[in-house]
This record gives sequence, structure tokens and C-alpha cells, in this order.
Amino acid sequence: MANDTNYWGLRPVKHIGGAPWNGVTEKCYISVLYATAMYIGDTVMIDNELNDAEPTAMYSTIERSAIGSASVIYGVITSFDDHVSCSKLYNPALTERYANVVTDPTVVYHIRGNGIDTPTRVTPFLNAIMVAGTSSTVTGLSGIGLDEGTTDPATTITYPLTILRAANLPDNELGDNTIWEVLINNHQLRAGATGNVTGVTKG
Repeated sequence: MANDTNYWGLRPVKHIGGAPWNGVTEKCYISVLYATAMYIGDTVMIDNELNDAEPTAMYSTIERSAIGSASVIYGVITSFDDHVSCSKLYNPALTERYANVVTDPTVVYHIRGNGIDTPTRVTPFLNAIMVAGTSSTVTGLSGIGLDEGTTDPATTITYPLTILRAANLPDNELGDNTIWEVLINNHQLRAGATGNVTGVTKG
């Protein structure tokens, strides 16, 4: 049976040691000046624009991670706080709000492949990039998927995700649109990672 083709971005499921994800998130700030909509399952990075900084400096200011071969990631959005001007499941562009973000670099995620090429049993432990699909303003879910073939998974160290294995889920098969377990490779809180949070300058 063919795999589904629905996308949700990245979904936290467990820690690298095998323990279930503990549900812990960090409250992060989205500036009213940030002109890009954000969705549950989106990867985010530290926003380095001076004018976007959260006024109290008590919360990290975030923006969507770039989608590409050298993107860096601070975490993944799991939900948004209701705001006086917005209670939607996603966050529209130019809307000040707080998001709940998984920032623990040891968290493992599920993400669906985009079905461009058929993966094989040697795909695990290659690195991969993400591709942007159509996010939903109804469900609030991200349209991000794992690129299975426009840019093939490879040993390239700068690719943002490391594929661990095909997710052991009912009806998930090795083939087009497989659900994968992945670890964030270029995490901004992991020492030595490309884009490490040390030295992010507001300007």
C-alpha cells in the first residue's frame, strides 16, 4: 500500500536515547515586523534583526529557518500562544506573538519524505535537506518535507537533518513518501554546529 502524502513539517517524538519526548518547549518571540507566516512543524532559527528583538530580552526572537543545504535550526514550533489580535492555529505574517518551540538538540522528529526518488535501505544515516510544500492555514501545519531526491540525501556535513531510520509506524513503508526519524544536524545549540548560537549579532 502506498504511503500517504500529507505533510506536517517536523513532529517531536522522542529523545535520542529512546525516551519519549518529554513535552518541554521554550517560549519564543515573533516580531510584528517579521513578514513571513509561521506554522506548527516549521523549523526556526534565531532572528538576528535588531528591530525584531523581544523588548524584555527574556525570550529568544525567532524566524523561519531557510530551506536549503546549509540552513541552521534553533528548534521546531509545536504551538502558538493566543494573542489579543490572533488566535489562529498558525501565525500570519506581520503578527506579534509567542511560539512554543522544541529547542533540545537531542530530540528526534518524524518528517515525511517528498517522494521525488525512491529511498532504499541504505538511506539511514545520510544527511538530507528540507523542501517547502504548501502549509495549511486551516490545520496550522507546516508543509515542510524531507527531500528524497531533488537533492539526494548524502554525506554532506552541512545538510540540516540526519536521517536515523524509517519510522516504525503502521502503514509506513520504505518507498516514496516514507516517514523518517531524523535528528537536527545543524542545531544552533550544539557545540561546533554550523551557525552555532554563539556570536549571533543583532544588526
